Amino acid sequence: MGIKSYNPYTPSRRHMTGSDFSEITKSTPEKSLCVSKAKTAGRNNQGKITVRHHGGGNRQKYRVIDFKRLKDGIPAKVVGIEYDPNRTANIALICYADGEKAYILAPEGLKDGMKVMNGPTAEIKVGNCLPLSAIPVGTLVHNIELLPGKGGQMVRSAGNSAQLMAKEGKYATLRLPSGEMRMVPIECRASIGVIGNGDHNLINYGKAGRKRHMGIRPTVRGSVMNPNDHPHGGGEGKTSIGRPGPCTPWGKPALGLKTRKKNKQSNKLIVRRRDGRAIK
Repeated sequence: MGIKSYNPYTPSRRHMTGSDFSEITKSTPEKSLCVSKAKTAGRNNQGKITVRHHGGGNRQKYRVIDFKRLKDGIPAKVVGIEYDPNRTANIALICYADGEKAYILAPEGLKDGMKVMNGPTAEIKVGNCLPLSAIPVGTLVHNIELLPGKGGQMVRSAGNSAQLMAKEGKYATLRLPSGEMRMVPIECRASIGVIGNGDHNLINYGKAGRKRHMGIRPTVRGSVMNPNDHPHGGGEGKTSIGRPGPCTPWGKPALGLKTRKKNKQSNKLIVRRRDGRAIK
């Protein structure tokens, strides 16, 4: 994928960039794999806002992605690479030899007409999905399961990959994109390769309207509000927040407060945290 810039015929257009969609080979989604997606505007079933700054945006259909990849031993041909509005990664439409179609996350280097396969007997090549026990140490993988058969939960966004560092007994050790070293049951599956669309994080949206099309509403700083609206508000002119640390609008600590439970069950599977500290 490449990044394209625009002629600056307005101030907002001057630094705006976008994807050139060079990886995309199929423009319309597969209807049988699309379902409707209702908008909630950040509200729960009582109509109360539980997530701020959500609302509006363009209409989207959800593409049903096969994160499990359980159809073993049957080769599938890549029909096309598509854009997915629901995620940063591109997706690939594959058609199995028995005629069934499915969407998978599109790794870097996957092209139309290539064959992919699932299962322990599959080759170690881009797009194939195997148990970690069948993948050589040092391989870059994505779409990794945490529980066998549950489907990929880790390393699913554009440009990301994890590296298989070791295999010992019932567990495989992975180095995640954050730098964290984590053990995963060795029967869990992962797909080979690095997820495509790696330049996604370099896009400069250029104007507020592009974020509104994505369903993201404006975010106002607490320090410019009145004291009755936010704990950071009030004061004459530009002033400090007047507290030991930043807070949410409801006075709870924000930005940097650790919320992970000390006795979380998965702590024993983390070898090294992303900040470099070993788990005790």
